[in-house]
Amino acid sequence: MKSLLQTVEFNADLIQKYNQPLPRYTSYPPATELTENFDARSVDAAFATGNYQKTPLSLYCHIPFCQSACYFCGCNTIVTQNAAATHAYLDALICNIEQVAARTDANRVVNQLHWGGGTPNYLTLEQVKLLWQVLHQHFSFAQDAEISIEVNPVSLSRDYVLGLRELGFNRISFGIQDFNPQVQAAINRLQPEEVLFQVMDWMREAAFDSVNVDLIYGLPYQTLATFSDTITKTLSLDPDRIAVFNFAYLPHMLPVQQKHIDPATLPSPSEKLDILHMTIDQLTHRGYQFIGMDHFAKPDDELTIAQQTGQLHRNFQGYTTQPESDLLAFGMTAISMFQNVYTQNHKQLKGFYDAIAPGGQVSTHQLPIERGVALSQDDILRRAVIMELMCQFELSKGAIEEKYHLNFEQDFDTYFARERRDLETLAADGLVRLTPNHIEVTPAGRLLVRNIAAVFDTYLRDRKIRQFSQSV
Repeated sequence: MKSLLQTVEFNADLIQKYNQPLPRYTSYPPATELTENFDARSVDAAFATGNYQKTPLSLYCHIPFCQSACYFCGCNTIVTQNAAATHAYLDALICNIEQVAARTDANRVVNQLHWGGGTPNYLTLEQVKLLWQVLHQHFSFAQDAEISIEVNPVSLSRDYVLGLRELGFNRISFGIQDFNPQVQAAINRLQPEEVLFQVMDWMREAAFDSVNVDLIYGLPYQTLATFSDTITKTLSLDPDRIAVFNFAYLPHMLPVQQKHIDPATLPSPSEKLDILHMTIDQLTHRGYQFIGMDHFAKPDDELTIAQQTGQLHRNFQGYTTQPESDLLAFGMTAISMFQNVYTQNHKQLKGFYDAIAPGGQVSTHQLPIERGVALSQDDILRRAVIMELMCQFELSKGAIEEKYHLNFEQDFDTYFARERRDLETLAADGLVRLTPNHIEVTPAGRLLVRNIAAVFDTYLRDRKIRQFSQSV
């Protein structure tokens, strides 16, 4: 079923018809379903199952600190100029790692490690080395493990970049958002053009396996002409991967950051679609492949190859080439996904500290979990369907039936009879192609893959959708 290379088709009429707030489906159920009314005993069972099956591991470290606030950002961050604040956090983070390691079989192999934030390079290089040593002391890493970090380019030096690579990081990502100075000023993210090119030169000198850059469309003062210039300059950087995110103006959810943004300065919905159309045309014309959602990669990139071979996966860090793994996350607000359980650590720093060391004593038995959810068998089945559509743009009903033991009395179409009716509506609009054994997302449907995935989301039927960003 899969073509040699993925294509994507921009259809403004379909986008306008289907564009609505929807989850991003980095997980199913989405993180909005995590609750404090959560049976913590399911965590012990999930660790035991993963240990018994020797399930591979993916690790995530959350570094929340930033020197200044970016007005577009919806991440969980702590804005401070006090570098000493990292000391107490690093101590707590290491305790969190030790707590989780104590529950994890030492023979389980780590295939992936990612540091996000916030701004991971807010840490000094010495602190980075300390955290690196702690992780490698407590976990067994595969020789070819994918080890990535997000960085803020304006606070980087050549020695820092080379130091990261020497330590063992092999993938790196930095945010551009937009090259235009007026746009940068409006979102409080001033990054001179020469700095961005210098940083890319250092990353190429360091020979990272992959360099990713982030862009955002729909920001204040953006026009089709200005963002076209940003795309041209981004292409001249020649990154391996490009993420182009849709700016979600949600002042009811992000009042602290977005109160600084005047909605009158935002591009109109029609111009925003023109910007997206231009971006897709420019990137694909230069050979980048549309991976899905907001992501583009070169034809020889691991993401592209994994998608073509049906091996692409997705977790809270986005698309990944690594096999299905248990994601163990460390730090405040970090979300773990392991076996049939999702958990989130305390979102507030004080709550995280208090949970790590109640009464001033660190306990390996009490994890700093604030919320969680245990997945039902129906959740697990629907997660598999949604992730296949999100990652591969197609699904074999027979493969799902075999893996999840759907029998002849209740095959795929019987189990998903209600969803089948909704899929037929999408098929009539040309978003999917339906055959007796396959669901295939069309080139026109790939930009609206969240809408297709949402057909299988039972939580969405009763959920308030205003809390999500637009599907395009």
